[in-house]
Amino acid sequence: MADKKKDIKRSNIIQLILGLAIIVLVNAIGYYIFTRIDLTAEKRYTLSEPTKEMLKNLDDIVFFQVYLEGDFPSGFKRLRRETKEMLDQFRAYSDYIQYEFINPSSSDDPQERNAVYQRLVERGLNPTDLQVNTNEGKSQKIIFPGAIASFKSKELPIELLVSQMGQPPEEVLNSSIQNLEFNLANTIRKLTTVNKPKVAFIEGHGELSLLETADAHRALQEYYQVERIRLDGKLNSLTAREQVDSTQIATRNKYDAIIIAKPDSVFTEKDKFIIDQFIMRGGKVLWLIDPVFASMDSIQFASTTVGITNDINLQDQFFKYGVRLNNNLVMDLNALPIPLKTGDVGGAPQIEFFPWYYFPIINPLLDHPIVKNLNAIKTEFISSIDTVKLPGVRKTVLLRSSQYARTKNAPVLISLDILQKDPDRRLYNQQNLPVAVLVEGKFESLYNNRIPPNMRDAEEIGFVPESRPVKMIFVADGDVIKNQVRNTENGPMPFPLGYDRYTQQQFGNRDFILNAMNYLVDDNNLVSIRSRELKLRLLDRTKINNNRIFWQVFNTLLPVLLILIFGIVKFIVRKRKYTSTR
Repeated sequence: MADKKKDIKRSNIIQLILGLAIIVLVNAIGYYIFTRIDLTAEKRYTLSEPTKEMLKNLDDIVFFQVYLEGDFPSGFKRLRRETKEMLDQFRAYSDYIQYEFINPSSSDDPQERNAVYQRLVERGLNPTDLQVNTNEGKSQKIIFPGAIASFKSKELPIELLVSQMGQPPEEVLNSSIQNLEFNLANTIRKLTTVNKPKVAFIEGHGELSLLETADAHRALQEYYQVERIRLDGKLNSLTAREQVDSTQIATRNKYDAIIIAKPDSVFTEKDKFIIDQFIMRGGKVLWLIDPVFASMDSIQFASTTVGITNDINLQDQFFKYGVRLNNNLVMDLNALPIPLKTGDVGGAPQIEFFPWYYFPIINPLLDHPIVKNLNAIKTEFISSIDTVKLPGVRKTVLLRSSQYARTKNAPVLISLDILQKDPDRRLYNQQNLPVAVLVEGKFESLYNNRIPPNMRDAEEIGFVPESRPVKMIFVADGDVIKNQVRNTENGPMPFPLGYDRYTQQQFGNRDFILNAMNYLVDDNNLVSIRSRELKLRLLDRTKINNNRIFWQVFNTLLPVLLILIFGIVKFIVRKRKYTSTR
């Protein structure tokens, strides 16, 4: 019996020593070989490859000051927890990531708190008024759901709470958490990028002015070197000749991408050739084209106007790239309201808002990184798009109308009289009309085997008959990138892109333009992080309120009962075991 006890004791000691050795060995291996195991269904704790690569290439500290410390409701506590966990994931791949959580309302002195708030606003963070329940009732509390990231001598603000029009608070919170990796990684990229890609707005064909694209220009400058260029038939406007070696001269693109925003006059064949060869050499293009010319300016003085075909000599080129912009206008019951004077009361004009069916509001529904999680997009006199089958070219419809839409072919009589009566819904039966398309692949030049005689000098730049893999985006509305303008004492000033001054709503046009350009230009494709989806697992509030006492008792007593049952079963098993041995 004594020998048996010694054997058991020896076996237990060996198992203990072996267990400790395994633990030490695993830790030693983990010190040199880093790995993580994510068992969540949506891979919540797995960073995307572009983010990992960027973090591994950091050469200095990126410091985050996160202003989510304090007494918050549960939703903001969850945002704080998820932000901390995301930053911890970043730190797992780079020792250069550091962070600090700060309570901007920690001071008891109101003047000191206000001074802190003012400094945060000056640094680019927007405050949010929060209603908090207290023992004395409800009180207003100012919070800053954001962070400030600094790298070397640069710093940038980050909005962690990404609100979207018409979304309930739970979905706003979930969208914000889904975008955490993108927002944080994108900020690091903007801070650490030294050589920015070059982007150019094309001028000379009646395109939108600098004032009309001021906010898009400002937003793009965070990522790119942005210029404006006139083609004027100059072969070197988009390309440059450079010496490769002593015997060879090559032609390269000056810009990574160009933007053609709402031209209204004809492109010459030479300008088309310049753009075509820019594309053949791998240049990306964001086309924002109005197939039909229509303007609200005419309706200000008369109740009707006419939308006419905007023939700018580009349809044959578009067809070669697999796209056809239709000469029609899309009317949609899901439309932006416009203000109309309906009368006078006491000498004051009475203004009411009516949905203007020629201004569709596009709700992005596609699971694509360019449009996923975007707010609704505001359009004006938009047209539909058809695609043409081309071998080796992939086409993705990014934006569609609602299911309650119709088209009118140009010329179109546009009248305010349609607002005086309810629409005939039977006419609005064209569902989900394409209005924006992404094309990707290799394209044949429009001028392959057909360079016009008056452009023989074009061969000097080295004609390219077929493109390398390239991307382009076509939007059948130039106003998608146009910001509204207000007159001030200091002159005209632009509104933010996507902001409507009449309804005072902020639409997603700005983010759409940024995502589109990021997708076209960014080789690391950081914008693909947006496609990540975290499931929102919310409690059923109605069931909780109706059965509150039951669930409280259930959650309180069930654990105790389980422990008691386990103890009783354990006692019975031990009693039977040792009784039988006797």
